[in-house]
Amino acid sequence: MVDPQVITSADDKALPWRSQAGIPVRNLWLLLAYASGLARFLDPVGTEVDEDAELPDVLGRVLVAAVERRLRRGLSRGYEVRLAALNRVRGRIDWLSTETAQLLSKGKIACRYDDLTHDTPRNRLIVAALLAAGKTVKSRELARQSLGYAQMLVDVGVTPVRPSRFEMSRERFGRNDEHDEVVVRTAELILDMKLPSENAGDGRISRLDHDEILLRQIFEKAVAGFYLLELHGRDGWKVRKQPVVDWHGTEATDGLRSILPNMHPDVVLEKYASRRIVMDTKFTGIVKPRRHGGMGLKSAHIYQIYSYIRSQAGYDDVLADQAEGILLHPAIDGTLDEAVTIQGHRIRFVTVDLAAEASVIQERLREIVLVPV
Repeated sequence: MVDPQVITSADDKALPWRSQAGIPVRNLWLLLAYASGLARFLDPVGTEVDEDAELPDVLGRVLVAAVERRLRRGLSRGYEVRLAALNRVRGRIDWLSTETAQLLSKGKIACRYDDLTHDTPRNRLIVAALLAAGKTVKSRELARQSLGYAQMLVDVGVTPVRPSRFEMSRERFGRNDEHDEVVVRTAELILDMKLPSENAGDGRISRLDHDEILLRQIFEKAVAGFYLLELHGRDGWKVRKQPVVDWHGTEATDGLRSILPNMHPDVVLEKYASRRIVMDTKFTGIVKPRRHGGMGLKSAHIYQIYSYIRSQAGYDDVLADQAEGILLHPAIDGTLDEAVTIQGHRIRFVTVDLAAEASVIQERLREIVLVPV
């Protein structure tokens, strides 16, 4: 196998995006598409992505295109609960507000009612994202389009204020409004992921030390999103993202529960009655320099995956007793794929080359799970 190209920093982190080659913009878009759920609606390989474009412009272009398509179909509306002092009863009477404000003496009554409006949480989120995109994209034409569509939504009554996470958690997408979901997912990416820019002209990610946490999250969510979309519900496969794994401990002291960390492997994949794969992703180099020379796997990562699988064995669960473990790392222009069986569990140490073609990355992720070593 060829060792992946990585640069090891002083704090023992091998950061693959620091290589001279870097991650192509198209491949970061691929990760973003799977991480956000956009891959359900857009072809992350076939989507046109200018390799000289910066990521805010890539997402801004997707957002504008999705908003255009949504406006052609008609902007969605929803019911919002209103409280107002009216001259006639509408909905339910709010007697407390009526008495407190002495509205009856003024010929009015406080009512709570459902109002059909464009000013819904999802539309407010879209306006907030359009305004943010208009300020951050490099393309003047794209900025003009973003701000123009934002003004159109404001003109029909949408408040240009981002809704709270609680409000968005109550949003549900049915079969008839899946196009809204595309817009919302893109808007969330623009607002939540403070996306880095690339150096002018090379179209590849570099100088991203300050966005290390962001890229770790994107990679972790992208891997889980890929398997949920590609495998879950197909050929007997079931995919779970970050399930809680029980330590199966006994006779614990009173204070242990508050300090014992929970176990949350990134992805658990099961094929009906035959295989269980526990996968953990790490956005670092898979190997590091050894004290006395050479390169070696990182012991802490091995201990972690070993704990995930061995803590579940011995409890009358055949799949747990023979569960496989996979440690998945990114790499640049290289591949590592090694495996060992420890106490009946096959543990695999693999990389996916983020400098490869997007279709090659997809095939590699499939192969890692579907082709045992």
